[in-house]
Amino acid sequence: NITPSRMLRAVSRNSQCVVRAASSATASQKGPNIVLVDSVRTPFVTSGTVFKDLMAVDLQKEALRGLVRKTGIDYKLIDHVICGTVIQECKTSNIAREAALLAGFPDKIPCHTVTLACISSNVAMTDAIGMLSTGYANAVIAGGTELLSDVPIRYNRKARKAMLGMAKAKAPMAKLQIGGQILQNLLSPELPAVAEFTSGETMGHSGDRLAAAFNVSRREQDEFAIRSHTLAEAAARGGKLNDIVPVFVDGKKPVTVKADNGIRVSTMEKLSTLKPAFVKPHGTVTAANASFLTDGASAALLMTEEYALANGFKPKAYLRAYQYVAQDPKDQLLLSPAYVIPKVIEKAGLKLADIDVFEIHEAFAGQVLANLNALDSDHFCKTFMGRPGKFGRLDMNKINRWGGSLSIGHPFGATGVRLATHAAGRLKEEKGRYAVIAACAAGGHGVGMLVEAYNK
Repeated sequence: NITPSRMLRAVSRNSQCVVRAASSATASQKGPNIVLVDSVRTPFVTSGTVFKDLMAVDLQKEALRGLVRKTGIDYKLIDHVICGTVIQECKTSNIAREAALLAGFPDKIPCHTVTLACISSNVAMTDAIGMLSTGYANAVIAGGTELLSDVPIRYNRKARKAMLGMAKAKAPMAKLQIGGQILQNLLSPELPAVAEFTSGETMGHSGDRLAAAFNVSRREQDEFAIRSHTLAEAAARGGKLNDIVPVFVDGKKPVTVKADNGIRVSTMEKLSTLKPAFVKPHGTVTAANASFLTDGASAALLMTEEYALANGFKPKAYLRAYQYVAQDPKDQLLLSPAYVIPKVIEKAGLKLADIDVFEIHEAFAGQVLANLNALDSDHFCKTFMGRPGKFGRLDMNKINRWGGSLSIGHPFGATGVRLATHAAGRLKEEKGRYAVIAACAAGGHGVGMLVEAYNK
C-alpha cells in the first residue's frame, strides 16, 4: 500500500533528481573550464636600447619559441595562434603568422593578428577563450608584441599621391610636374600618431587632467612610481619574474638579454626635480611617473582543462570571466578600470572582498590612483556608473605587488599576457583564490578579467 508518507518521500526523491539534472544541464551549458597552462615573455626593455636593431616579429618569434620550449607542447596539439600588436610593420602585417613560421611552427596552424591599443594581448586571450569555449579549438597560443625602437614613418599624403600618379604619367612635362610635387613634400613626413584621433589630445594630457579631476597630487604619483619600481626590483631579485625567456641579439657585440632594463628605484628628492612632461608648467605627470616606451613580446598557452589534463599539463590558473568597456574618449579616456572592475566582479557573482589580487595596468601613476578614487566616490559611482553608491576602496596591499608597467615596462601589444601571468603567479604565492586584471586603452576602452587559482 502507498501511504502518504511513502508518496511524499517518492516525490521528494524525484524532485531531487530533477534538481540534479537541471544543475547538470546548467553546468554543461556554461561550456568547458578554460585554463592558463603557462606563459612567457621576452625581457621588457627601454626602446632604443638592446632590441633597437630587431623587428617586432623577431621578439614575437622568441616568445613563441620560448613558450614551446617551456611547456614542451607538441605542435600537433596547437590549433591556433593569435597575437596582438599596435604599431604595425607593413612587411609583417599578420605578425602572428610570420612569427609562428619563423619560430618553426608547422604551416598548417592558422594564425591571426588583433589590435586594441594597450589591451591587444587581452583581446588575443579572449579570442582564444571564445575558440576554446565553442569547441573550435582545444589549445590556442595567445600573445603580443611591440617594438617602439622602430616605427613606420610615411611620406605625407601629397607626396604619396604624387608618387602613385608618377606611374600613370606619360608625358615628360607631366612627370616633371609630379616630380616637383614629390620634392616639395619630401621633408614633411607623417610620424605615427601620439594623439587620440577623435579628441586630438595625447594620453599624457588626459592623464594629467584625470589626476587633477580626482585630486591626485604630484607627490602621490611620485610615491606610487617609486613603489612600482621598488616592488619590481624585489620581485626580480626574488626570482618571481620567472616568465622571462632570454633573447640572443647578434651583431658586432653579441649579447643575451636576460632581464628587464627599465627598473630603477629612485628617491622622492630626485623625482621632485623633474619637470612636467605634458601640461606645462603646472602639470603633475612626469617622465618618472608615466610608463616608458618599451620593446617586448609575450605568449601564453590556453587550453580547456580537460584537454590540458589529458595531455599531461598542469594549469596555472582558470580564466573565469572577462568584460570590455568603452566610454568618453576625452574626459574619461583612462577611467576604464573604474568602470570594468565592478562589472567583472559582479558578473561572476562575487564581491570586492572576495578578490585577493589586483593587477592594474600602470599607464600613469595618476591614472591608477584616479581610478581608485573614482571607485571610492559616491558622486562618480552614482552619476556615471548608475550605482546606488560607491563601489569601495581597493586595498593597496593587493595591487601590483610585483611591480607594474611603470617599472617593468609596457610594450603595447604584450602587456595583457604579462598581467595574467602576474595574477596567476601572485595567487599561488599569496595563497589567494581570485584575481582581477584591469587595464585602460586608447579610444576610451578597457578590459577586466577574472582569474581563479588552480589548486587541484
